[in-house]
Amino acid sequence: MHDRLNRHAQRYLRVSPLVLRLCVGTIFCWFGVLKFFPGACAAETFAVRAMTELTHSLIPAPISLPLLAVLETAIGLALITGVMLRYALAALFIHMAGVFLSLFLLPDDTWTTYGIAPTLEGQYVIKNIVLVAACLHITAKELTS
Repeated sequence: MHDRLNRHAQRYLRVSPLVLRLCVGTIFCWFGVLKFFPGACAAETFAVRAMTELTHSLIPAPISLPLLAVLETAIGLALITGVMLRYALAALFIHMAGVFLSLFLLPDDTWTTYGIAPTLEGQYVIKNIVLVAACLHITAKELTS
């Protein structure tokens, strides 16, 4: 019985990075592609404001959304295909750092009670911690193979 469970566990350990890559890649592609179509992404206004704030307006608002669309779609495609995966993971972690900074750069948009009760935009940002954790697992697998 123990050997059979161990075999199953080993199989799950082997396939989990691939499953995570496909799932996270699909999410990134999906939300990235939505940003190519103005009005299709529920968080587009927030994303543009965050990018503008983060770059001190060096990246103009009209360029922010297409730039985010290309970045997120490219990360998603790399996760799905495994092509240029290490670069995509690096880009993902840098992108996520910017995403999480929005919690501090736009506190009126992300919190109803600072640090306790997030707004819908704040929840949209905070849920990304799960994607980061999944990508840490993907990264560990990639670096050891």
